[in-house]
Amino acid sequence: MSVDLFAGVPVRDYAVAVAWYERLLGKPPAFLPNDVEAVWELAENRYLYIEVRPDHAGHAMTTVFVSDFDARIAGIAGRGLEPAEVETYDNGVRKAIFRDPDGNEIGFGGAPAGQP
Repeated sequence: MSVDLFAGVPVRDYAVAVAWYERLLGKPPAFLPNDVEAVWELAENRYLYIEVRPDHAGHAMTTVFVSDFDARIAGIAGRGLEPAEVETYDNGVRKAIFRDPDGNEIGFGGAPAGQP
């Protein structure tokens, strides 16, 4: 079975959001379907997109689980963004939560330290 994913994040200001997500994700959008959306490919057929929807902005909660957690968080910090929260669950799984200018929550999760 194949699974494709488009995870949407409502934002208020297109230019501000594109700039912030470029810093968070370390690259420009993969494509721009129209003048109110920008799409980043996170992995093959798995996308995160922003869409100008002011009435809904600030309510998204998305977590991306990555195999390179420490390097990913360090890379984001190198681009000037720090997590709003960092959590470690009882099973050792880690999560760094970032909040975009609208307050949307974008988290990166990773395996316990020292595990692949």
